[in-house]
Amino acid sequence: MELVRVDTQRAYETLWEKITTLELPPGAPINEQQMMEELGMGLVPVREALRLLAHEHLVEITPRHGLYVADVSVQDLEQVSEIRLPLETLCARLAAQRATPDDLVVLEALRQEQATISTEEGLTEETSRRLFDLDHKFHQALAQAAGNKHLAQTLERLFGLSRRLWYLVLPHLGYLPASVEEHLELIEAIQAGDGDRAAQIMHEHVEEFYTKVHETLLEQR
Repeated sequence: MELVRVDTQRAYETLWEKITTLELPPGAPINEQQMMEELGMGLVPVREALRLLAHEHLVEITPRHGLYVADVSVQDLEQVSEIRLPLETLCARLAAQRATPDDLVVLEALRQEQATISTEEGLTEETSRRLFDLDHKFHQALAQAAGNKHLAQTLERLFGLSRRLWYLVLPHLGYLPASVEEHLELIEAIQAGDGDRAAQIMHEHVEEFYTKVHETLLEQR
């Protein structure tokens, strides 16, 4: 049984990566036999992983059309953002109240790494991907500093949906380095224990992200 659980986790992580980076694009059919061959696994872990992804609204399982990658839309963006925005704001406020010195060291190290990458000549697609991955790690570290595992788990689940939306509009975005300065301001607010200021900065940071993604999705229609 343990082997099945390990294989299921591995299948889930691989498929999650393929879906959220659009290697498996929205609407793409999923063939269980093909997935088994690609992953080198049996039917049980692949099927269990697909059920987990369906629970996270990344895969659709239907009697008529079978398995396919869930579509994305402006409505999806709005529904994810209206949940994530207040939760990330709460996370920042709690971090200002609870962050340890070790938490602050981790946040600052991630910010400095972002700053180094953002000063590289030209904002290529690869640079944008690296900045976005670091932004994710920064938010994970912030959730750790907030000291609420349930909040951290919820935000991580929402990240998968946000990541897929981001990859859809990646070729049209060029603003990610601006988040480095916002992260510096956020760390300073957390160091000062200023929950209101930390919450305000995070609210504006996340809202700006979703606003830009929304505008880009509308332009692509």
